[in-house]
Amino acid sequence: MGKKYWTFKTFETDLETVWKEYQVIVMSYLWKIGEEGAGSGKSWEATNLVLKESGKSISRASIIFFLNQMVDEGVLEYVERTGKGGHHRIYSPAFSETAFKEFLAGKILSHLMQEFPDETKTVLGKMRQGKSWRNIFARED
Repeated sequence: MGKKYWTFKTFETDLETVWKEYQVIVMSYLWKIGEEGAGSGKSWEATNLVLKESGKSISRASIIFFLNQMVDEGVLEYVERTGKGGHHRIYSPAFSETAFKEFLAGKILSHLMQEFPDETKTVLGKMRQGKSWRNIFARED
């Protein structure tokens, strides 16, 4: 992957381990509406409606940039539609939230296998034996 779209934050939970709050909101919106999809305007409005509850907002440009990144990564698809002002992209999920999480886990594991193959195999083997990740690193005295 040439561009940096993913940063795995081990201190966060669920989808915020890889995305910012507004990105999770816009993807949740797109997963909810499914194949119908939405343009950047509707996605921006839906995201800001949720963010407004905590006194926050996000620019439409940030939404458009993120949506296009997710198209490049294969997480979203789009169709071109004509309307006021010309052509518009209507974005929809390429796969479900569950399938995305599997995609992400595969991407992370694949990279770990590429960069640390022996260590990754060792940890995965210990996990298969039923050890929790915390116990894998416990000192054996």
